[in-house]
Amino acid sequence: MDEANTSVRVGVRFSREHQFTPQEVVSFSLAAGDDNPLHVDPAHAAASPYGALIVSGTHSSALLLGLTASHFSKATSVVGRRFTVKFKRAVRADAKVTIEWRVVGLVARASGPGTVVQLEGDMRDAASGEVYVGATGEVVIGI
Repeated sequence: MDEANTSVRVGVRFSREHQFTPQEVVSFSLAAGDDNPLHVDPAHAAASPYGALIVSGTHSSALLLGLTASHFSKATSVVGRRFTVKFKRAVRADAKVTIEWRVVGLVARASGPGTVVQLEGDMRDAASGEVYVGATGEVVIGI
């Protein structure tokens, strides 16, 4: 591991909060090509079992993955390697969430420079801690 990566250790956590707004949810969904009425039509969503607009999986996933890039790129180069997300509960379009990742493993790459950082993370309700989305992933740092 190079000098810039010595602060990356198993057990390190990093997080941020995000406040969704209905306008943001609609705009992101449409920009991503997801015109599901649960994400873009307030009247349709209000009549659904969710009772209001909900965040698209693409949106919540993008925020989860984006945090890894933002965090590691402050100290070193980083590229995503793989991510898996599990949607556990719908996220309402006005939710305030905490996005958090935990470093669970570090593995030297078999070929080439860099270190594989293994991660577990989630998106939770900021007030109750209820998990909306769980995730695992790997990034390569120091390449």
